[in-house]
Amino acid sequence: QVQLVESGGGLVQAGGSLRLSCAASGRTFSTYYMGWFRQAPGKEREFVAAISWSGGRTDYAGSVKGRFTISRDNAKNTVYLRMNSLKPEDTAVYYCNAVKVYASGQFRPEYDSWGQGTQVTVSL
Repeated sequence: QVQLVESGGGLVQAGGSLRLSCAASGRTFSTYYMGWFRQAPGKEREFVAAISWSGGRTDYAGSVKGRFTISRDNAKNTVYLRMNSLKPEDTAVYYCNAVKVYASGQFRPEYDSWGQGTQVTVSL
């Protein structure tokens, strides 16, 4: 199992940008499909973005497509989420996890355990 530590969150004004990082331990990081999820107060955790083992395929939730970019550096065991044009509705705790890809097009977390996440707060 991969151990994950998220960082890079903060307070930003609407329209601003942030880059989140997820550092992974484990020698098999490059074999995992990775993704970002988020959980806003009072809401269920939701899928945000996913990236394939090689980085050649990326997928996004409709609400962030065109604004967020997921990437990875397998040499550094790190996956990133660049967030541009942030909106107040992007406010949430962001988590990374390995991802299960279903034929239906759904992306679900591989593991039930989560890291501490990183808080992103977008103000007006």
